[in-house]
Amino acid sequence: MTPDIRQRLNLLNPIHFLALGFGSGLAPKAPGTFGSLAAIPLVWWCATSLSLPVYICVALIACLAGIYICGKTAQDMQVHDHGAIVWDEVAGMLCVFIALPITWETLLLGFVLFRWLDIQKPLFIGWIDRNFTDGLGIMLDDIVAGLVACGILHAIDTASPF
Repeated sequence: MTPDIRQRLNLLNPIHFLALGFGSGLAPKAPGTFGSLAAIPLVWWCATSLSLPVYICVALIACLAGIYICGKTAQDMQVHDHGAIVWDEVAGMLCVFIALPITWETLLLGFVLFRWLDIQKPLFIGWIDRNFTDGLGIMLDDIVAGLVACGILHAIDTASPF
């Protein structure tokens, strides 16, 4: 990250702190992967402590708030979808684990599926990434990748209520 972009960020600003995935987006290599890893404790806590309706509300709030959080931070950085902005990965990871039992196996498989979908952007995920802008553009491809990974995990999980 260039010094001028660093000067436009302030981790004491709660919007920037969240957009940078609690600071994980500042990793010099693979910030999206580090952002997804930083989301795992939040996902685990939410999935094991909250009822399903509350978990869904938290995921929805993370997604909707992320449109503003990521858009504002990108505007402040003066760079669209800078790699350090990883709140989209955090929200995407919350989407992955909707209504799934949380075990180390589901966490690992969900993480790998989500990262693959987010990096490769197959089919309509890539189209979304190319055709939406601003905060919505930053968030939407990761939300869809998370929901696709969730669907795949539900298809694999025979114990799923769906």
